[in-house]
Order: sequence, then structure tokens, then C-alpha cells
Amino acid sequence: MRFRSGGNDPTNQPVPDQPVEHPLRRRARRPVSLDGQVIRAGGIAVDIVLLDLNYDGCGIQTPVVLQPGERVQLSVIGRGLIDAVVCWVKDDRAGLLFAAEPVSKEVPRGADRSAVTNEVTMRRLGHNNYKVRIFDMSPSGCKVEVVERPKAAEKVSIKFEGLESIGAEVCWVEEFIVGLRFERPLHPAVFDLLLARLQ
Repeated sequence: MRFRSGGNDPTNQPVPDQPVEHPLRRRARRPVSLDGQVIRAGGIAVDIVLLDLNYDGCGIQTPVVLQPGERVQLSVIGRGLIDAVVCWVKDDRAGLLFAAEPVSKEVPRGADRSAVTNEVTMRRLGHNNYKVRIFDMSPSGCKVEVVERPKAAEKVSIKFEGLESIGAEVCWVEEFIVGLRFERPLHPAVFDLLLARLQ
């Protein structure tokens, strides 16, 4: 409990402490519904459903009770194993935080690109949101087709469905095709899961 103000104030009544939520549960996200498995200590595999995703982790539905702080590995649609830590548990839901990746050099433009054909939302500063077509992407950027041509080095934001917006910089413009570099490279685990949804 905490108090509103000093001792002589008649409004000095106890105020219940506000619950502190973990960052993974801070923003409402749309369901993604991807089947997968969580691998627990001893190699025990548990079938789960991935419910939502952000840039650092995900929410899952699980038939077994996981423990906060428990280290697990997440496997979704053959994308390999992703190291994670259980952050919170409530009923049949749990939140996972992906393990930090070692700092590495930025991926050069055009390297390790994966082909996709889908739509994302883009916003230029001072303009409204509009849909753009995405052609390929890597953890550090993507290529999109636009209606309004931005300028090279212009700052924009890109929003993938179910995730918060991510800042990007325009690297090049050819006709109505634009190359973007994300201000913050995507965690490899988030990139793999996002790629699976876009494809």
C-alpha cells in the first residue's frame, strides 16, 4: 500500500498498489495461432499454440504448467529451436522472452533475403498510414512497392500485422520500389516467425 500525501491531509488514505505487468503483456495484439512445441529440461516436448508475437517474445497456450524463470526452447513450423525464458504464467497461458542474440555486424543489403508477397502498413512522417506491398525481407530490412515515393534517407515506419510499428530508413528508390533498412534489426526468432506468417 501507499498513501496519497502527507500525514495531516484528510485524503491521506491507503491506495492499493497498481499491478505491474510484464512488458510482453503490455500491448494487446492480434492472435496468430501457429502450432508448435516447447522443449523443457530433459528433452520433454509439449505441444503448444503460439497466440501472439512481439519483437522480443511471444504468448503461448500450453496444456502443462510452466514455471516463471524456466528455460525452454520453442519450435514452430520447422523453424529450428529458439531459446526462451518463461516470464509469466496464468491458467493455460504463458509469456516467453526470447534469449538475447550476440551482437553482430549489420547484414549487407541484399544478403540473406527471403522472398515474400504480402501487404504491410507504412507511414511517412507527416502523412497518413497506407498499405504497401512487400517483396522480400531480412532481419535488417525489406523491399516494398509504394504509391507515394519517399526520398532516400527519409525516415518511415513499417507495421507488420499483430506487431507494433518499427522505424526504418529509405536506402534507395527505383521508380516505385523502395529499399528500407530497419532502425532496429529483428531478433532472428521474431524474423523466422514473422516470415512464416507473411509467406
